Amino acid sequence: MKPKTFPIDKVFLIITGILIGSGLLFFLSASLSLLGSHGGELTRILLVQILLGLVGGIIGAYIVTKIPLKYVRTYALPMAIASLLLTAAVLIPGVGVRAGGAARWINLGFISFQPVEILKYTIIIYYAAWLAYAEKLEKDIWHTLVPLLAILGLVGGILLAQPDTDNFMIIGISCIIMYFVSGAKWKHILLFGGIGLLVGGALIMTRPYILDRLNTFLDPSKDPLGSSYQVQQALIAVGSGGVAGRGFGQSIQKFKYLPEPLSDSIYAVMAEEFGFIGAVGLVLLYVFFGLRGYVIAMKTNDTFHRYVVVGIVSLILFQSLLNIASTIALFPLSGLPLVFVSHGGTALFFALLSIGLVLNISQYQKTVVIPVKRK
Repeated sequence: MKPKTFPIDKVFLIITGILIGSGLLFFLSASLSLLGSHGGELTRILLVQILLGLVGGIIGAYIVTKIPLKYVRTYALPMAIASLLLTAAVLIPGVGVRAGGAARWINLGFISFQPVEILKYTIIIYYAAWLAYAEKLEKDIWHTLVPLLAILGLVGGILLAQPDTDNFMIIGISCIIMYFVSGAKWKHILLFGGIGLLVGGALIMTRPYILDRLNTFLDPSKDPLGSSYQVQQALIAVGSGGVAGRGFGQSIQKFKYLPEPLSDSIYAVMAEEFGFIGAVGLVLLYVFFGLRGYVIAMKTNDTFHRYVVVGIVSLILFQSLLNIASTIALFPLSGLPLVFVSHGGTALFFALLSIGLVLNISQYQKTVVIPVKRK
């Protein structure tokens, strides 16, 4: 099977473009909630989101499509180490910025960012490089499951200290999907599941905010002015959208009622303005994004490329679906942003860089030779 270079996957590019365009539309509408009370802040947010996140991300994605993929694999470990150190730096007093009881940000003066947005993608790239390397080794627990646990243990130690349970969870989900695709044995997957349940149970028992989220999920009507307030207001927003919605910019809940309308709750704003049709349409866009991404992974001619695509697509897909599910009370409330839509210029920038990497990989596919019968 001989590698052949193809044009970038136009279907994946179009689906992603629609998601990005829709995300900008929804973000602009949600940002109206800052008019009047935070006019100066609104200007800064729009500049960061559009100039750094969108324009910078698109330019960066284009550059990434031109990078030889051998360099991505060669520097996978240094990139992962650098992002781990950068993420750990938020725990250093004077470097990390605390907000809402968590230290997850680094403030550069003109902009603040979460290093975990870099960490998510570099860990996926490194784990993909390890899986490709491990194919030459014996498929025992020491060469398959133990390295996965070691990687997640190191990442978890840093993120849980911040604390950032949500991003640790989504990194874990992406890695286990990559592990499954690599041909892992079912007994190893079940063992990982058992370990995951033990770790999850320990976190629930030792982290009160996780238990509080779980109780809110099980009974959304409990404490409507406290822990359940955000879920209650999000459900009101979604329900008041009806079938076709109130119309662009016409959300009522985003003004004073809905917490975090630019980030965690932006899906509720979108559902109120575009209704059931818009809400379902956005979910379908993410599903099509995921399906097309997995098609690219199946068609690629290199195992490292395949694992990278599976990891990136899984992270974006499941992070987005978990954000949506938590907004409509189908999953415990999380702080995961809606990819391509929520506030966060650096998050959008690195998400678009990862899209550039997937598009780069889509150029390298298997060439299937069909034998011709001769008379």
